[in-house]
Amino acid sequence: MSENFVEEIPEFSKSTFRRNLDSVTITSPAGIRPAAEAIHNISKSYNFRIAASADISSKAHMVDAEGELINKDIFGWVAEGERWWEDTRLALSSPLPRACRYESEPVWCNAEGFHGHWQNEYLNEIDLKSFYDGYGPTSAKTHILIPIHLPFGQIAAVSFSPLDISVTDLSEPFRLYSDFLSIVTRRFITGYVLAMRQKHRMPANCILSKREAECLHWAAIGKTDKEISMILSLSHATIRYHVNRAGQKLNSVNRGQTIFKAGQLGYLGATD
Repeated sequence: MSENFVEEIPEFSKSTFRRNLDSVTITSPAGIRPAAEAIHNISKSYNFRIAASADISSKAHMVDAEGELINKDIFGWVAEGERWWEDTRLALSSPLPRACRYESEPVWCNAEGFHGHWQNEYLNEIDLKSFYDGYGPTSAKTHILIPIHLPFGQIAAVSFSPLDISVTDLSEPFRLYSDFLSIVTRRFITGYVLAMRQKHRMPANCILSKREAECLHWAAIGKTDKEISMILSLSHATIRYHVNRAGQKLNSVNRGQTIFKAGQLGYLGATD
């Protein structure tokens, strides 16, 4: 796909790509607003409107250094029926941020479902027809969706909706632009999160042993210490030692928080 946006997008060059990337890079809170304006302009140049959430688990809105709402004041979601950012339940009720929990690559969607580089059975279970049927007559009925999976389990969701609301097929724009939009979006969101992070919630340089990670992996999928001891051919006391030792390293207050923090750091692997 890297050749697509270099060769097929008119007047696109490596220097243009670098300028675009630099323009959305945030290194301090003061840089949030100009970066947001830049990605807004990039979106418009490809005939899209951008909407963004830096953390779909949080009610907090994306803001600039002065506390102004980015989706409202910069991205322009202010018209009647467009103030989606006022709904604090959106991350739980809308299928778009929900899809970002099950996919890490860009996809596009319409009433027929999600479309991407491959089939995702989790996305296939999400009903989009009723979702788009509930949209107003002035709303776009299709989106390019960029999931962004960040360190410590944080998930961001960014969507690009066509300015032409009559468009229902984004297969060609997705083929041409999704990789480029994914790159600049990740750079923008990552910089925003780092600039706005107020404190560290995880211990630095925490290294779990192989045994500690194994014990926590089995605990995460519901196995008791006795069951884990049988699986790993270790004593019950040894299992408890490894779990407690992992908790000390992770600065956890109980077993549940130990498993949670280990999952945030990627020690547990897939537990599906």
